[in-house]
Amino acid sequence: MKLAIEPKGIDLVVEPHKYTKSDDELMTKIISHYKKTGELLKLNKPKVTSKSKKELFTKP
Repeated sequence: MKLAIEPKGIDLVVEPHKYTKSDDELMTKIISHYKKTGELLKLNKPKVTSKSKKELFTKP
């Protein structure tokens, strides 16, 4: 692993990610299911609605 070299005037700060209680419960469920069965759970990913190009470039 290499050390990151910071550009002049920029401080890179890496903090641990803070998970919500529901995220912790979901990860616990996934890990315990994997340990019991050896299978990964398939989760439904939330659908993300994308904006059209016109909506992205409209002036306020």
